[in-house]
Parts: sequence; structure tokens; C-alpha cells
Amino acid sequence: MGAQLRVYRQKIKSAKTTKKITRAMELISASRIQKAQQRVAASTPYTRAVTRAVSAVASHANIDHPLTRAVANPVRSAVVIFTSDRGLAGAFSSGVLKEAEALTARLKAQGQEVVYFLVGRKAVGNFNFRRRPFIKDWTGGTDLPQFETATSIANELLALFSKSTEEGGVDEIFLVGNEFVSMMIQEPKTARLLPLEVVEQQAVAEHEVFPLYEFEPEADKVLDALLPVYIENRIYNVMLQSAAAEHAARQKAMKSATDNADKLILNYTRLANAARQAEITQQISEIVGGADALATVNED
Repeated sequence: MGAQLRVYRQKIKSAKTTKKITRAMELISASRIQKAQQRVAASTPYTRAVTRAVSAVASHANIDHPLTRAVANPVRSAVVIFTSDRGLAGAFSSGVLKEAEALTARLKAQGQEVVYFLVGRKAVGNFNFRRRPFIKDWTGGTDLPQFETATSIANELLALFSKSTEEGGVDEIFLVGNEFVSMMIQEPKTARLLPLEVVEQQAVAEHEVFPLYEFEPEADKVLDALLPVYIENRIYNVMLQSAAAEHAARQKAMKSATDNADKLILNYTRLANAARQAEITQQISEIVGGADALATVNED
């Protein structure tokens, strides 16, 4: 009984230590979520302004630009996968990887070849474990995205998209990452980055009319200047969304781990109490048995 009681007490101690760690990580993630949401909200006005500018040029200039020209029969596509650098976030990274696998299956069913760009150590680890090739990866700082990383990704993608498929280029580029919906919901989402599909999103009342645009310099030059900025902003927005979703997923996972630790502590405490009571009962039984034996000897 004594050995069993020691085992229960050691397990209670381990569960309490684990609870302290998971509780601390839960509080850290909770504090970082607010900052991540603020960064997403701060980038929204600029995103809308750039989207409106690109939409105006693409919708009203009637020009044929390589970045907005769709290919009838694409033969190669690039997929950018956004995961986390660290674990302990539930199904955050695995959900994105499953979404990327589903996208790959759809593209291959259309007869396309797929190449990959990876963001986050979890994606790199998954591809290395499965011995799957990828072109380039970016690791470090997924929980605090930097615009320089988005610029580097955009430059790589634009260089690849500008090449013909015979030279190793691609016809389409897709982004796969988690979207922050709420504190409890983070959804893996696929978005096509190139070729661009931009539509002017400005709400116009019935009594208003669309403005007439004049472009200075020429519309194609304006589009050349705007599209790289738009692509960088799109990638950075996905990174910000992924960071907010990562913190929310980690907080949820750590909250669940803390609750499970509480349940373990309660269960092992009950078992330890039962073992202690059994040990006390056994000791009392031994004392009573010894007293009865002495009484019997004295009577003889």
C-alpha cells in the first residue's frame, strides 16, 4: 500500500507541474491574441485601399496584363503553405496540411504539377519526414509576422510566375493558411493569389454612378507598380491571420490541457485517499489482531 500511495503522490505532483506550465502558456497566448487582432485590424484599411486601386485599374483600363491573365489549361501551380513554428496548438498546423493535400489532389486531378513553398517549421518538418521536395521555406517568427518576410515570399512568387512553364514557371499560385474567425474557430482556407481576380468592392447607392478614371501614367505602368504592393499585402494579411489563429488555437489547446490536468489531480487524489484509508485500515487490523493474540497468550 505504501508503494502505491507514493506512486499516486508522484503522479499528483507531475500533474500539478504540468498544470502550471499549460496555465502559463494559456495566459501568454491570451495576451498575444489581442495584439495579433490589433495588427490585423490595423492592416485592413490599407488592404482595402490597395484592393480598390488595383480593382479600378483592372476593371476600367481594359488592358491585358500578365498578372491578371488567366491560362486556359494550366500545367503547373505553386502552393504556399502557412503553418506555425511551434507545436502545442492542437490541430492548427495539421488542418492546414490537410487542406493543402486536398488542394494538391484537385490540382493533380486536373493534370497539373504542384510545387511548394513552406512557411513555418511544422510544414518543413512534415515535408522532410515524408521526403517531399519543396522550393523554399521561411521559418521563425510565425507568431509575430514581419513585412520583410512577406516581401521575400512575394518576390519569389512573382519571379516564378513571370517565367514560362517551359522554363520552370507556374500558371497559378495558391495560398493555404488558417483564417481567424473567432476565439474558438480557426478555419483552414485556400485562396488563389495569381492570376488576380479583383472586383471593385465599393458599395454604390442607386442614385450614384461609378466614377470615370483617368490614369497617369499609363494604366499598364500603374498596374505594374500596384500589383507587387497588392501581392505583398495579400501575403502579409494571410500571415497576420495565421498568427492570430495560432495564438487562439494554442490558448484553446492549453485550456483543454489545464482542465485535463485538474481532472487527473482530482482522480489521483481520490485514489491516494483510498490507498491511504486502506493502509490505515490494514494497520488498525494488524494492531487489533496483535492485541487479540496477546490476550489469548495471557489467558493460556
